[in-house]
Amino acid sequence: QVHLVERGGGLVQAGGSLRLSCAASGRTFSTYTMGWFRQASGKEREFVAFIRGNGGTTYYVDSVKGRFTISRDNEKNTVYLQMNTLKPEDTAVYSCAASTAIYGDIRYYSGNGAYDYWGQGTQVTVSS
Repeated sequence: QVHLVERGGGLVQAGGSLRLSCAASGRTFSTYTMGWFRQASGKEREFVAFIRGNGGTTYYVDSVKGRFTISRDNEKNTVYLQMNTLKPEDTAVYSCAASTAIYGDIRYYSGNGAYDYWGQGTQVTVSS
């Protein structure tokens, strides 16, 4: 069992920045592909970004490319999401997720079904 805890959400003005973190339990964190997802009120959960275990591969949804950066520190069992130039449409509950799958392509890791463990989420609100 992997326990994930997100931190760093809050209220920020449009154009501002936030850094989310997600701390994971367990000894095999470096083998997990980690993803960030978000869910706005009344909408379905949306993929945001993922990063492979060694940090060498990352991928983003088009709407956040150039503004968000996913990274990880395997020594600290933590994955981060640096969010810059935030927009009101980025307002959502952001959740991190861990995938134990060893093999998968971009399409696979962009979907909810790839992930075995989920955090409870942290609210990000961007005011206009």
